[in-house]
Parts: sequence; structure tokens; C-alpha cells
Amino acid sequence: MSDHEQGLDFSTVIASTVHDMKNSLSALTQAHDQWLARLPEAARSGSEQGVIEHELRHLNGMLVQMLGLYKLGINQLPICPDYHELEDFVEAQLAAQQDVIRHRDLLATWRIETENPLGFFDRELVASVVANVLTNAIRYAGHALLISVEEQGEQLVISVNDDGAGYPQYMLERQHDYAQGIDASSGSTGLGLYFAARIAALHERDGVRGRIELRNGGALGGGLFSLYLP
Repeated sequence: MSDHEQGLDFSTVIASTVHDMKNSLSALTQAHDQWLARLPEAARSGSEQGVIEHELRHLNGMLVQMLGLYKLGINQLPICPDYHELEDFVEAQLAAQQDVIRHRDLLATWRIETENPLGFFDRELVASVVANVLTNAIRYAGHALLISVEEQGEQLVISVNDDGAGYPQYMLERQHDYAQGIDASSGSTGLGLYFAARIAALHERDGVRGRIELRNGGALGGGLFSLYLP
């Protein structure tokens, strides 16, 4: 039987479908933004609007992850590290989520605790990880979010902290088993953490690979996600 008769590989079908879904979601988001701009100001700030914007970003983030995982699986996810201004990078991540943050009435702040104003990493890949973590933090935060950047030894650490209830104990205990399966109570698949860990590990210097770490506490007392980049 020829390859053509066997049909397409299922993972290729999924990747193509996800790509089409992402294009459709982009068109939907654009149409929603245009519709929203025509509404009176008072009608733009309802809680329902915050839910719509948050879920649109959440869906987009999941589709980006799925495409990224597919490319990782076939070794076609290129990494293009370069030097980036840390302040500009962090501000851009918060700006992308600003509408949702405003509708949730959250106080979002950032701080950079390093003398070096530049970080060396793949901006697009790291931004996709931070965007996903921010989306989840916004979902569970009570009143505040904090993005911090610091240096620990020879590694750059980008952290997202919230003031919510924190990560559940089972996630902390199994955080090195990132593909944890679907949690019936939360609907979590663990793929977000798996994606983040794979992106972190693509960053390597002198035999040291990047990694992620989950904790509770930090400056805001809730969940604390940290991305370590060598």
C-alpha cells in the first residue's frame, strides 16, 4: 500500500486543523474588537466582557502550545535566542493582557532585580510561556499579579506570582511529571507545564539546560511560577 493510500499521519491532520482553528480564532477576536469599539463606553466594562477576552486568550494560548508541541515532536521548532531588553519584554507581556487585567480589576506590577538590562533568550518562545502562565495567574489571582526578573548564579529567572490560593499540593509534588493527565476537578491536562518545560530546556549553555519550577509563596503569597534560563 502506498503512502498516499494509507492517508495522512493523524498528528499532521491535528496540526493542520489547529492551524486553521487559530486562524479562525484570530478572525473572531478581530471581529469582536471591532464590535466592541462601536459600543458605548459603559457597555465595554462588564464582567462578561472580561470573561470573553480572557477565554479568547486562553484558547489562543492552547492552540499555540499544541502547534509548538507538534513542531517539537518532529524537531521543527527552531530556537533563535538573542539579546532583549528585559524591561521592554516584561512590559510587552503585561500590555498584551491589559484589557483582561483591567476587567478583572487586578493590580499588575513588575520588577527587575538585575544589573544587566539584557536577557539572552528566544523572545517568541519565552513570550508564549509567559503568556500562558499569566493567563492562568489572572484566572486564579485575587487582587494582584507580579512579574519579576532576577539573576540566580548564571541563570536568568523570570517569575509570575499571584495572590490566589496557590498551586494544589499534587501539582507541587508531581511538578517534574509535567504531562500529568487530565484532572477531573480542574480540567487541567498538564500540557501547559510540559510545553513550558520543553521550551525552557531548549535554552542551553555550557551543558546547563533551562527549567521551570512551581512554588507557593513569593511576594504575593500565592502561586509562583519560575522560568530558569541559563
